This record gives sequence, structure tokens and C-alpha cells, in this order.
Amino acid sequence: MPHSPAAKKRVLTRVRRIRGQCEALERQLEAGAECAPILQQIAAMRGAINGLMSEMMETHIRETFGDAAASDEERTDRVDETASLIRSYLK
Repeated sequence: MPHSPAAKKRVLTRVRRIRGQCEALERQLEAGAECAPILQQIAAMRGAINGLMSEMMETHIRETFGDAAASDEERTDRVDETASLIRSYLK
């Protein structure tokens, strides 16, 4: 989670934009819109979600590795956690 007010605001702005895009998609589907605009909306949503994921992952990496690890075990745990996050992102 971003801890600075500016970073938190950026993330919340992204989330709100994605919510708006989801609502627009729902309206398109309810109205029986053509496939092309629906696919464009889904692509825009995917881009917005990828941007959110990228920003959150960068924040997590900076917070996780910005501080010195107390021990080799803690460092290994941090690396394992981050590797797991990256693997789930790339699926």
C-alpha cells in the first residue's frame, strides 16, 4: 500500500478510473452495444489495470527492498514474496 499521500492519491485515482470503465462497460452490455466498442472498452480496462498493477508492484518493491533486511532469512522471505507476486502477475 502506498504510504505517502501523493502515492495513495495516484492509486485511488487509478482505481476510480477503472471503476468508471467497468460501469461504462456494463452500460454498453446492457444497451446491446456492438462488439467492437465493447472490446475497445475491455482493452482500455486491461491497460488501466496493468498500470495499477505496475505502480503497486513498484511501490511494493521499493518498500520491501528499500530497507535493509534484518537477516538472511528475512531477505529470502522478501525475495520469495516478491517472486510470487511477479509470477501471479505474469499468469
